[in-house]
Order: sequence, then structure tokens, then C-alpha cells
Amino acid sequence: MRTRQAVAIPEFRIGAMTEEDGADIAEWRYPPPYHLYRWPSWERMVDEGLEFGDPHIRARQYVSIRNEEGELIGYAQFFPMVGVVRLGLGLRPDCCDRGWGTAFAEAIAREAARRSPNAEIDLEVETWNKRAIRTYKRAGFKITDKYKREASNRTVTIYCMKLQA
Repeated sequence: MRTRQAVAIPEFRIGAMTEEDGADIAEWRYPPPYHLYRWPSWERMVDEGLEFGDPHIRARQYVSIRNEEGELIGYAQFFPMVGVVRLGLGLRPDCCDRGWGTAFAEAIAREAARRSPNAEIDLEVETWNKRAIRTYKRAGFKITDKYKREASNRTVTIYCMKLQA
């Protein structure tokens, strides 16, 4: 582990997301107000081919993130767009609020840059999620746009944040 501001930060190991990882992630439950980020049941994700429930999408876009002991602690999505890699990321609920967020986002951004060296890297975050916005800013992202879009069951206001070179 390396230390940042007296916080022990694990070495984030990025690898292929397995079906077992996907099933585990679908069970993660965040406390309010972050409970909005829960995934549907694994069975529904597989049946409907949703996100990492679809083996082809999982293989092309998703990775699992493990600590030094091989324990699943997070995931990332590298969503390909023309000239851009849009990131999605999630840290296991019991790993949140440990001071890992900035290093976690930085590790994922580095991996995106390695995979697509000439692409811009961005992410979307709901405007109310101040904790995530602070984390992404510390990781080198800057708010570049604000818009509304449809989410699974509601309209949300989003910031697009771009990684600064």
C-alpha cells in the first residue's frame, strides 16, 4: 500500500471483469443518497443483456479493480465514443469514505489513457453528488458541460467532466 495524506491507499489492480464479479457488483448496496446507483438484480441484467450482464459488453467495456490481496474493490467502464473514452466507475460501498477516491479515479484515468492514448477522457456525474465532484476535480477532471438526460427512472442533471492534460 502507498500512503497519501496519512491514508493507506491500496494498489489498484485492473483486470478483466468476470461473470462472478458482475454478480457481486449487482449486489452492492450504497447508503442514501447514493442508493440511486444500485444496479438491477444480476438475473435481470443477464436476462435483459444490460451493461456488464451482457458478456460481450462486459468484455469490451468493463474491468474489475482488485487490491493487493485480489479482493474485488471496484469496477470501471471504458465507454467508447468518437475521439472520447467516457469513464464509469464504482467503488465497493464499504470502501467509500476511506480517502481512496482520488487515487482510484486517477488509476482508472491512467488506464483509459493507456488504452486510447489519443482520445479525450471524460465522465458524467450528477450535479448533486458533491462528494464525487470533489474527488474527480482532485483527480484532474474539470467541469466542461451541464445538461439533463434520462436515467433509468427519472431525468437527471449532469456535469460532464473532462480530464485535463
